[in-house]
Amino acid sequence: MVRLGTGIGWRPEIADAVERMPGVDWVEVVAENLCPGHLPESLVRLRERGVTVVPHGVSLGLGGAERPDAGRLTALAERAEALGAPLVTEHIAFVRAGGPLTASAPLEAGHLLPVPRTRDALDVLCANVRIAQRALPVPLAVENIAALISWPGEEMTEGQFLYELVERTGVRLLIDVANLHTNHVNRGEDPAEALAELPVEAIAYVHVAGGVEKDGVWHDSHAHPVPCPVLDILTDLASRVAPPGVLLERDEDFPGAGELERELTAIGEAVRAGSRTRGAQPVAEGVRGAVVESAPEAPGADDEAGERVRERVALAQTALLSALVAGTPVPEGFDRTRLGIQARALAAKRAGVVAKVAPELPAVLGTAYRPAFLSYAQSRPMRGGYRQDALDFAEWALLSGGLAEGRAKRELREWWLDRSGPAPRRRSRVTGVARMGRVLMRR
Repeated sequence: MVRLGTGIGWRPEIADAVERMPGVDWVEVVAENLCPGHLPESLVRLRERGVTVVPHGVSLGLGGAERPDAGRLTALAERAEALGAPLVTEHIAFVRAGGPLTASAPLEAGHLLPVPRTRDALDVLCANVRIAQRALPVPLAVENIAALISWPGEEMTEGQFLYELVERTGVRLLIDVANLHTNHVNRGEDPAEALAELPVEAIAYVHVAGGVEKDGVWHDSHAHPVPCPVLDILTDLASRVAPPGVLLERDEDFPGAGELERELTAIGEAVRAGSRTRGAQPVAEGVRGAVVESAPEAPGADDEAGERVRERVALAQTALLSALVAGTPVPEGFDRTRLGIQARALAAKRAGVVAKVAPELPAVLGTAYRPAFLSYAQSRPMRGGYRQDALDFAEWALLSGGLAEGRAKRELREWWLDRSGPAPRRRSRVTGVARMGRVLMRR
């Protein structure tokens, strides 16, 4: 198992600070934000200095009912090779549903959603992890996620679920202690119990992040300082096993370099506090043999019975995602209040990401952008990525009327026309107006 040390999530907004930051042994980068042939210069410089870079995927959806998309796996493998990474990481989550298994329209969450801790969901997850492991050139580690909602009828605790996943696939774990805290506040799950049940010897590294509590619900924002309860969970984990690596995540509202360095110092102190109660133990040597490197094939992967399992999981996940993003009825057994909070959180995230992907939209619409997007998102699920979502929103805004008038309407129409076709349009007003009319007539 690779010894990583102390790390921080690399983001363009803090790239310069990370390069100058003392004591950073490695960085993690969102895989989907990289182009293998055109790596950011900051990452190139870090690699030349010997700093390890680990790609962290967010869109594979290993917990989804469908098999992992071959194109996404190829892209993740390319990024691992371009970075010379010792491993890649992803999430135990589903991010899309619908499609052929349910004979319904595909749905995109734009966010990581929890899988039910059931035998069916575990069978599908194990099969999907196996597929990913075969496609990737380096070991895979998977992360426990934060959740606002709980599935009814779960059959295992999180620790039990992860233990069986490791036992059946040999996959490594990326344990996010901030997510354990989130699930403690939102779902009443005891972090100490989860850690006691985990196969800690399979941990590849650990995430630490901040969040915020609003009306009794903890939001894993990655935009706030790391709170003491999260550091306490990290200390508990470090008292059980020496984590090969610990990484600070920050995705929004980036503070100055000094505050980031102080958080890294606090993380190091929490790990050392745990190690003092654990006693002398090698970082990985004492437990390496307990990590299953060649587990037997997970049952129900590709046979007829396995397809029926996938169909059951698909139907359940589609019903939940449809309630969250398309306004359909809440499936039986779910907490309606929590689903409402989750639905609003998904819409808010979509609004924020679309504003980054297409900054022209909030620039054109001004203060009307956010309420308009939230209204659009109530019954219009994502049908592609965020760029497609931006185009769909702009078209909706033009068709709905009243949101953009005068100059704003002209600018929004020009923006939409420039980006909605297979190639940049010719700068002809007559051609543009005619095309816009044809598209709107089809709608």
